Amino acid sequence: MKKVLEVIKKEIMLSVSILAALAALFITPPSVKLLNDIDWRTLGTLFMMLTVLEGFKKENIFRPLLRLAGNIRTMAGLSLFLVFSVFFSSMFVTNDVSLIIFVPLTIILFRAGNKEEYILPIITMENIAAIRGSLLTPFGSPQNLFIFGQSGVSAWHFISYMFPIWIISGVILIAFVLFPYRRDIHKKTDIGNSDFIGKWQPERKRQRITYLIVFAVVIITIVTRTGFWMWAVLDVALTILITDRTILIKTDYVLLLTFFCFFVFSSSVAGNETIASFLSNAITGHEYEGSIILSQFISNVPAAIVLYPFAVNRGALLYGLDSAGLCSIIGSLASVINYRLYVREYPGKGKKFLLVFTLISLAYFAFVVIPGYFISRTPI
Repeated sequence: MKKVLEVIKKEIMLSVSILAALAALFITPPSVKLLNDIDWRTLGTLFMMLTVLEGFKKENIFRPLLRLAGNIRTMAGLSLFLVFSVFFSSMFVTNDVSLIIFVPLTIILFRAGNKEEYILPIITMENIAAIRGSLLTPFGSPQNLFIFGQSGVSAWHFISYMFPIWIISGVILIAFVLFPYRRDIHKKTDIGNSDFIGKWQPERKRQRITYLIVFAVVIITIVTRTGFWMWAVLDVALTILITDRTILIKTDYVLLLTFFCFFVFSSSVAGNETIASFLSNAITGHEYEGSIILSQFISNVPAAIVLYPFAVNRGALLYGLDSAGLCSIIGSLASVINYRLYVREYPGKGKKFLLVFTLISLAYFAFVVIPGYFISRTPI
């Protein structure tokens, strides 16, 4: 029992997701349909990215990016570079992937300069950047991809519709990133040497090339939305098994299990006729606020699947889903990834993460929720 309590305390999000999955068994009995409704593509993509990331870390693939960031001499400049790297990259590689890439880099760089007190605020802003940067493109996030595919609008129309709130989000984010350094905007990074960058071992060149190729395969799988994604997952797993099987052991399976449990819960909710009928009556005309509220219970991706059939103003639904991740860690599964990346480096600091994350995210939400509401009054 003591060990169980220790696991619950250490893995808060996993514990919550397991309880949600167990509750789902009482909402909708297990069935083949329930299993089919689980977003296996997202789980497969996440497995590939988490596994490739472990390979990147072992082979120090991020060395050039670390060198570039290490040359920035002020904390404000470094923070802006990292946060907006997430903001822009999330438009193309999805919000969760951009966090998987840049959050570990942020921790490495801030540790190198003995500025660990800034890690939590900045990776929280990277989380905001991932959520708000990714909303511009149809493939920036799973909920965007789903609604884009269902709506039938062109990619250009979709981007044009999302552009105003994207610009507003970026401008506000600049102010948030600079706020921690308001008393000393020229505060130095104190990254005195490049030892933290590490070196590339010549004999490991083949492994580095392999991981870069595998990474390209993952990105192509995401961007093209190919129906052969299962083969891509198998290919990545076999390639890494041959290249370095220890990487497969290091993959964050706790995060994968957390996602799986949340998907079980959301699929169960969507499959319950009583709940579906209630949502149909409640959501019409209130797509924006309704999607934000529901996402706090089942996250925005499952909420998109549940609410889309009942939404009249699908633009308001889209805006709400892309804002939901700012209210709580449950609101976006990308936030769960951020949490997991942090507590792996700082075990036992989960409560501190949740506190800082919630305060900063809610403050930012207060600035964007009203503009988002009025812009979303125009249907997509």
